[in-house]
Amino acid sequence: MFQKVLIAEDFQGDNKSIVDTLKSELNIAEIQEEYYCDKAFNRLKAALNNQEAYDLLITDLSFKENHIPQKLTSGVALIDAARKVQPDLGIIVNSMEENPVKIKSLFDTYHINAYVCKGRQSLDELVKAMHEIGNGNTYLSPQIDLNTAKNVFELDELDLFILKNLAEGFSKKEIRFKLKQKDLKPNSESTIDKRVSNLFTEFGAKNSTELVAKLIRDGLI
Repeated sequence: MFQKVLIAEDFQGDNKSIVDTLKSELNIAEIQEEYYCDKAFNRLKAALNNQEAYDLLITDLSFKENHIPQKLTSGVALIDAARKVQPDLGIIVNSMEENPVKIKSLFDTYHINAYVCKGRQSLDELVKAMHEIGNGNTYLSPQIDLNTAKNVFELDELDLFILKNLAEGFSKKEIRFKLKQKDLKPNSESTIDKRVSNLFTEFGAKNSTELVAKLIRDGLI
């Protein structure tokens, strides 16, 4: 079982509930908390450099902005950064998000170990998830059906960012620069080309102007 756990959650009440539950239900030697993704990532790196690495990261997906500029502004960005420096880190997402498309992408792209939907039973589910991971399995809240994600096309954060900037008249080179500024990945021009091409096919558009017009008409951007 896990001995060193880091929680990234910007609501103090949620943090306290998780910490209290893990302490009472599981024999965990060390639990640390951070309210910002940047600080959580820095703590992960410092522990790794000191050969005192964390076993598990529990993170939300959404973090509210404040007056302090942050490089990592979402749980997805934190997961991406954490995976790069510590590929074997256990990761549980604990979030209110219930969209199967977005949740499936977390398993497929970032290889998270568990997804727990916040709710009445989420603390119990969190304990179950940790037991499952400890046994070499993954865990998913029972109300989420990832099979439905196979038949749903949804614009993700990167698609929306690219499309909104195309609609405002920015070139692909300018969009790539803006993606890098916001730390949205992948951010190569070839990725932008591929994304836009896929959207042309999905929405039956012949060019960027027609694509943007259709998405605005359908209320998607």
